[in-house]
Amino acid sequence: MLAHQLITNTIVPLKTSDTGMLGLSLMEEYKVTHLPIVNAETYIGLISEDDIYSYNSFEEAIGGHPIANSNVSVLSEQHIYEVLEVIHEHKLTLVPVVDQKDIYLGSILVSELAARLAEITSITNPGGIIVLLMNIHDYSLSEISQIVETNSVKILNLFVSTFAESTKIEVTIKLNSVDIEPVLQTFSRYDYEVKASYTETDLNESLTERYDSLMNYLNI
Repeated sequence: MLAHQLITNTIVPLKTSDTGMLGLSLMEEYKVTHLPIVNAETYIGLISEDDIYSYNSFEEAIGGHPIANSNVSVLSEQHIYEVLEVIHEHKLTLVPVVDQKDIYLGSILVSELAARLAEITSITNPGGIIVLLMNIHDYSLSEISQIVETNSVKILNLFVSTFAESTKIEVTIKLNSVDIEPVLQTFSRYDYEVKASYTETDLNESLTERYDSLMNYLNI
């Protein structure tokens, strides 16, 4: 999924002639703490709530404000993972999308991105989850896939999490079957350490609850 496919139509960017007060008002309305600034169609930068309060000239045009995030944006063809990296690095509530000539195309809301992530990670699809703990040198995607598929089950999604100052990794596998016991037994026969597993009931009570909590937090 690419950046231009994630653009929302709800965000109206600030013009350089708009005031800081208007910027704060729109941030409150959109439930964000950042807004893009454009001059005609050209992207100028991303101003934050903190920027406006720090400058403390609320009736002055935004174009006169110093902008800390003048270079923060993503290109329309960048992948969703690159979008997430920019959001994480700069702690954004939205990220502007531009073309190769810095023409503003729209913005991606973090709150809406969470819903898209639920789609691409198959969190809403029926199936179980298995979490493996292993040494990074023992990780083999082909072997894990083979173990799963010998039980007539498919991998819908797989994530690898690393730990600081450790050679251990955590492999989280989302399967297309709610009956994961045969897969667990096969992993056990191959001496894999299963850190956790979740059935459909567990997912409904745990993962969905956590996802809803995340969505509620992002919409505050």
